[in-house]
Amino acid sequence: MSGTIFSQILAGEAEVSWIAREHGVAAFMDLHPVNPGHALVVPERPAVGLADLDPEDGRQMFAMAQRVAAAIRASDIPCDGINLILADGEHAGQEVFHVHLHVIPRVEGDAFGFQHAPDYPRAERRNVLDEQAVEITNKLGS
Repeated sequence: MSGTIFSQILAGEAEVSWIAREHGVAAFMDLHPVNPGHALVVPERPAVGLADLDPEDGRQMFAMAQRVAAAIRASDIPCDGINLILADGEHAGQEVFHVHLHVIPRVEGDAFGFQHAPDYPRAERRNVLDEQAVEITNKLGS
């Protein structure tokens, strides 16, 4: 964990454009922004992914992301909407294995977004969704 760019940033070992740092989380500008104003919110305590994230750190991350999103909207940075994106694991697109939440200003025509194939399937039967809901519910306390 100590080798991630985010841990280096938090330790003062890498350049960063700070937005805020409080309540165990930090917000700073993304070095590879999707759009101007793209920010990241990270916990100061090490966490590779969601399973490792302290619930209080998760609450603070989301609270900070809400504040950063509101500040982006209030700024002169172009913004028609905001995406909050957290990729948990390599197959979800996570590239830095220190949990982080992207706060991405969106503007019409920016070409960024979730793309589904034209024939993306819809659940065909409610009972399949019900079975999956029960399976997930049974694991909530684990």
